[in-house]
Amino acid sequence: MKTLKGDNIYIRALEPNDLEFVYAIENDQSIWEVSNTHTPYSRFLVKQYLENAHQDIYEAKQLRLAICQDQDFPALGLIDLFDFDPKNNRAGVGIVIQDNENRKQNIGSEALGLLIEYAFCNLNLHQLYANIGTENEASKALFTKFGFEMIGVKKDWTFVNGVYKDEAIFQLINTKF
Repeated sequence: MKTLKGDNIYIRALEPNDLEFVYAIENDQSIWEVSNTHTPYSRFLVKQYLENAHQDIYEAKQLRLAICQDQDFPALGLIDLFDFDPKNNRAGVGIVIQDNENRKQNIGSEALGLLIEYAFCNLNLHQLYANIGTENEASKALFTKFGFEMIGVKKDWTFVNGVYKDEAIFQLINTKF
């Protein structure tokens, strides 16, 4: 896959030198709630994952990309297509920007726009969906900005810090590409 470039950022395939970045993201307990992670990952497991990251989305059913500002800077976040379903032409979308100071800088917005275009134009997907905690106002605003609509709420869906929380499902149907 070639690099997908926007005005201020680009998204690219994961590289072996992303090991420490992916390791840090996967082990950041503050984002486990949004990443659906339950246990820490070892560097060994992350290294194995990166060694297999070359798999085609049709084989892996997932595509994880690094969000970067330019060639000289490391990744700022990750954006994923997951549960890729080529029969029904759909996939889930997830995004995380690692550091708070990089959030609200339009980085996630630009990355999501690039990924939507790639998914609809290159993968010919009919729809994308996102699972978002109902309390996550930033993510709800980001996805609705691109036309995702909330189509339902899964009650008591996630168990976080001893409390059940609701999760909304947002959907975007491809009507433009």
